[in-house]
Amino acid sequence: MSKVVETTIDKLRPDDQNFNKGTEYGEHLMEQSLRKFGLGRSILLDRNNRIIAGNKTTEKAGELGFEKVVIVETDGKTIVAVKRNDIDLDSAEGRELALADNATSEANLEWDNGLIAEAAQDFGFIPEEWGVSVEELSEQEEQEVPKKDINTRLIVECCDVSVLSQLFSELQDRGFKCELKE
Repeated sequence: MSKVVETTIDKLRPDDQNFNKGTEYGEHLMEQSLRKFGLGRSILLDRNNRIIAGNKTTEKAGELGFEKVVIVETDGKTIVAVKRNDIDLDSAEGRELALADNATSEANLEWDNGLIAEAAQDFGFIPEEWGVSVEELSEQEEQEVPKKDINTRLIVECCDVSVLSQLFSELQDRGFKCELKE
């Protein structure tokens, strides 16, 4: 039987060489999802409570005030399932949570190519076997042109004042300069 330990989020240690740098937009989606739905999936720890998978989720959860952690100790041969007894998949909330989970994962992935190449060399694994081409990623980094600071305007017309107000607040929260005009 697996051992279950209750602890707090501050007892977990992040991966200081996380391959995923994350994205600003992905972080925004994660915060939106955690605020709306709460937590829905497990993270993965090593034997020393260092985070293998779920670094970004744990960081954002901590920022939002989540504190409790339940650790299920296994040897890798047992599926650990998180059961949400407050959500039914065949409901609007359940389906939206499923979409939010997948969309957030996709939007918040940005490889740290240097760390991947370094770890591959140090530990002798081949990133391409996992669908990650370090050569392609390095070429993309070299080709990236520095972004110029430009001012661009976005004009939004909307008949529903509450929807427009929500969008306005969301854009401001993400650091955009916004103004309302009639």
